[in-house]
Amino acid sequence: ILCNILVCIAVWMAYSSKTAGGKIAALFFPVMLFVLLGFEHSVANMYYIPTGIMCSNEYGITTGSLDWGSFFVSNLIPVTIGNIIGGAVIGFGYWFAYLNTSKKISK
Repeated sequence: ILCNILVCIAVWMAYSSKTAGGKIAALFFPVMLFVLLGFEHSVANMYYIPTGIMCSNEYGITTGSLDWGSFFVSNLIPVTIGNIIGGAVIGFGYWFAYLNTSKKISK
């Protein structure tokens, strides 16, 4: 959940930046933070874990319980659900702050 919150913040900050350097910095720091904190993102996991599985098969490395079934059930599905919840938290926050017109007081 926290990983996708950081990713959504990075996208919104990059979208609001005017210069290319600002866009790069806005994307870099939140993504660097979620990597340093060890959070998992479903898109990143869709690359790194299958790459590890395929390399272990090619080089004869035993990975224990790392196989396609455990990848989908124990990693990809829970991480994707968490990423969806994290994105919804940020999306709802922006909707509530900027687009929620049902409770505005008109004088």
